[in-house]
Amino acid sequence: MFKAKGLRTGSLVIKGVLAATLATASIGAANATTTIQETGSSLLYPLFNLWVPAYSKAHPDVQINAASTGSGTGIAQSIAGNVQLGGSDAYLSGAMMKKHPHMLNIPVAISSQMVNYNLPGLNGKHIKLSGPVLSRIYEGTATYWDDSAIKRMNPGVDLPHHRIVPVHRSDGSGDTFLFTQYLSFSHPYWHKKYGYGTTVNWPAVQGEIGATGNPGMVQALKDNPYSVAYIGISYKGQIDKDGLGEAKLKNRSGNFVLPTVETVPAAAAAMVPKTPKDERVSLIFAPGHNAYPIINYEYTIVSADQGDMAAPLKQFLNWAVSTKGGNASEFLKPVNFMPLPQKAAELTRAQIAKIH
Repeated sequence: MFKAKGLRTGSLVIKGVLAATLATASIGAANATTTIQETGSSLLYPLFNLWVPAYSKAHPDVQINAASTGSGTGIAQSIAGNVQLGGSDAYLSGAMMKKHPHMLNIPVAISSQMVNYNLPGLNGKHIKLSGPVLSRIYEGTATYWDDSAIKRMNPGVDLPHHRIVPVHRSDGSGDTFLFTQYLSFSHPYWHKKYGYGTTVNWPAVQGEIGATGNPGMVQALKDNPYSVAYIGISYKGQIDKDGLGEAKLKNRSGNFVLPTVETVPAAAAAMVPKTPKDERVSLIFAPGHNAYPIINYEYTIVSADQGDMAAPLKQFLNWAVSTKGGNASEFLKPVNFMPLPQKAAELTRAQIAKIH
């Protein structure tokens, strides 16, 4: 009798332990968090800063960590499998894709790039510049602000006889990729001698400054009067706050334009229809009277092979490119991006579907 009672008691104890264990496991599962790691483009980073809290609020089981490390790092870390998302203003080259055929180049928005300057007394004006003139500045053959070529483009502007201080990125940078494409596509000499890429062998120029990330470029520009720099459009608010100048750039039709809600879509309308299925395409130097010459897809560089991370990653990316999600104006407008046009969005969703 005693033994039977003991067995019954023991059974109850075991059942209690199992129930407690299952309850704890259930709580643990409910509190489990999937972590998506992103690193890369400092141009894309401000958008991720807006996306992350909004997405995490709607999906408390997903944590997204984003870092501004430069497109070169984003590409390298994604290829190495250290992060799920490599933010990049640049797509992978044909050689890189041949070496890493499992990588996807997934656009999530369209952005642009400014050319800015710190010209005391003239920062309130939009100085006109072109690809050939900028290539001469960065090569060191146009050394003063009152260079004859700059004066011809800016009649009536009292340009100073002061040495130009060119500022460029010192890290692997999608912004460098975009800027040097503009120089290459608008000036064959630059393309032949220096080319384009996330890194280039910058010519040695007296007084030149290397800076890391877009924040570093803004700071270098602010700290050095008579300097010129290329900076991602998501930092326009900081440029305006610091009272720095923004150039009108010469487009393919010979017109000088700023990146605006009219000129960026005009360029996109001309180039997006040319986007191939893998979406690796330059949008630089688009044709069109009103087209701004430096626009680009903002990419997430992603391995198609994600295993257990595939489902949450696909869910996030599909949200990011939806006009009811990450491509809504409440996210894009503060960073001066534009949403993916319909064709690009369709191609992007097809690429997201390849993640497994």
